[in-house]
Amino acid sequence: MPEKVNLNAYFERIGFAGSIAPTIQTLEQLHALHPAVIPFENIAPLTGEQVLLDQQSLEKKLLTDKRGGFCFEHNFLFMRILADLDYEVRPLLARVIWTNPEAIAAPPSHMLLLIDIKGANYIADVGFGGLSLTAPLRLRAGAEQATPHETFRLTGGDPDWTLEVKIGEEWRGVYVFTTAAVAEVDLWDINRDLSSNQASPFTLQLRAALAPSGRRLKVHNDQFTIQRTGEAPEKRSLTSVAEIRAVLTEQLGLTLPESEKLDAKLAGLLPTPPETVE
Repeated sequence: MPEKVNLNAYFERIGFAGSIAPTIQTLEQLHALHPAVIPFENIAPLTGEQVLLDQQSLEKKLLTDKRGGFCFEHNFLFMRILADLDYEVRPLLARVIWTNPEAIAAPPSHMLLLIDIKGANYIADVGFGGLSLTAPLRLRAGAEQATPHETFRLTGGDPDWTLEVKIGEEWRGVYVFTTAAVAEVDLWDINRDLSSNQASPFTLQLRAALAPSGRRLKVHNDQFTIQRTGEAPEKRSLTSVAEIRAVLTEQLGLTLPESEKLDAKLAGLLPTPPETVE
């Protein structure tokens, strides 16, 4: 039975107003607004909270409480919103190669969406952190596809598709996926492992990102990056828990819990000060 979706709360959260017809134009608007307003963040896995994917929990966290989430939270929410708007949408799984090309042989660890609009297939992904798509991409091999932020392309497709992004003049692989059907229980299992496994990067590192118009804002542990479209990134080191909290709240718009556990985790991400010699 489909889970009840609060469309009005979602539209209010992302600032959407317009036609809700299941067209490519509506999808493009939603896909641009979602990652511009709802941050990617992994505070729950970092602090040992359970990451829940039922609609009620996602709406409370991402909409009401003004938090964010990681890929499964964002894309489950987006998938159910699109289904409620009568899009033909289903989940896909990907193997992330962005930071490690050898991971092409690893088990899948990322969720994206496949959408059929009048016989034309598109992929959507509002949950890939500092490289979340800000527009749907037509599932077509070789074509360069501009988004409000970067230019992407898809290669392969028999059966493995590779998403690539253009950085300067270089194409870099982001992740590899197939269009094979995915059981929802498998998504829940992968989500549970990524959000609770003590070897998972999501339980060990802070990652947060937002993609407002014309720039990307990214936090990785104690580093804050502003990436304006077409320009070199501006990087700044964060030197205290208060400074990390300020960037997450003031720059990325997160409402953070007052939590000693969170503060302890953030403190552990800061460089250890050098010992003084007396």
